Amino acid sequence: MKIIINKLNKHLKDFTDVLINIFVFAIVSGLLFKDPFGVIDNISKLISNISDNGIAGLISLLVIVLWYKKV
Repeated sequence: MKIIINKLNKHLKDFTDVLINIFVFAIVSGLLFKDPFGVIDNISKLISNISDNGIAGLISLLVIVLWYKKV
């Protein structure tokens, strides 16, 4: 059972690594080619929402950053 869980965790980690690479590619291509995927626009909307919501937005940003840092 432990072997199966370890294999599953490895596959999930590989999958999240691929998703992170796709996200970075989308950001770089957005900076170079006027945001074809809309990622830069969504990030700017997220940051503006955080500044509008004050401390609740800051806490949610902290949770997101800590979650990605853990991965």
